[in-house]
Amino acid sequence: MTERGLPITFRRRIFALGGAGLALGAAILFAFAMLALVAPWLDLPAPEAMDLSARLAPPSRAHPLGTDQLGRDMLARLIGGIPVSLGSAVSAVGLIAVIALPWGLVAGLAGGRVDMVMMRLADIFLAFPSLVLALAVIGFMGASLEASVIGVAAAWWPALARLVRSLVLSAAERDFVRAARLCGASPLRIVGRHILPQVLPPLAVILSLEVASVLLALSSLSFLGIGAQAPTPEWGAMLNAARPFFAQAPALLLAPGLAVVLAVLAFNLIGEGLREMLDERKPYQW
Repeated sequence: MTERGLPITFRRRIFALGGAGLALGAAILFAFAMLALVAPWLDLPAPEAMDLSARLAPPSRAHPLGTDQLGRDMLARLIGGIPVSLGSAVSAVGLIAVIALPWGLVAGLAGGRVDMVMMRLADIFLAFPSLVLALAVIGFMGASLEASVIGVAAAWWPALARLVRSLVLSAAERDFVRAARLCGASPLRIVGRHILPQVLPPLAVILSLEVASVLLALSSLSFLGIGAQAPTPEWGAMLNAARPFFAQAPALLLAPGLAVVLAVLAFNLIGEGLREMLDERKPYQW
């Protein structure tokens, strides 16, 4: 027997792998969240506390990951960077969604000149390379983590708005949506009851994958020195500060680099797992 052109047993295996990836990604993020929550109760110095007499100390009982060039505890800074790095990435994606979802929804439902004007405005933003637009925003606002979040959101939302518009246009052509119109359902009921349930699940998959891309972008901007500023314990900024000392203290680079890799992997696994789960979902199931 087959389902969508693939043997059912094969599809079940794919679904099981997707579920395992989703569980693994959620477990990694849960571990990050728990570390951030229990940090105040751990016997660790403040992330900004300096001890120049212990600068570039190797891993030890007092400093499990060693210290950086200013004598700051690397484990404390790594854990302190969880809410900063992950929080900024999630905030940026949330800002992107807040702009893109209503923009694409209105453009797709309104059609005509409204759709044309809104999409041309989005195209103006898309005409600029993402990094150039982000750098322009940061240059206007000044180098900071907040400016990086706004700059990345300004560069990312147009593509997502176009995706939302295409999902809305596709959803509006479903037979049960047309039937709802013929039955006299109000536009708000059609949007809330029939269109949004089709748009939000695939949008959730895209957003979970976008968090990984946004995290890399924000870390890159901080690595370049135009994102989070010292002494903020942000993973990209920690990589930039540790770069000259790699030969002497490789843990300074490896620890925040591994944290970025694990966080990106977690969000990608969650996105792929959600996609596999949604493949099993019928259009009317939400």
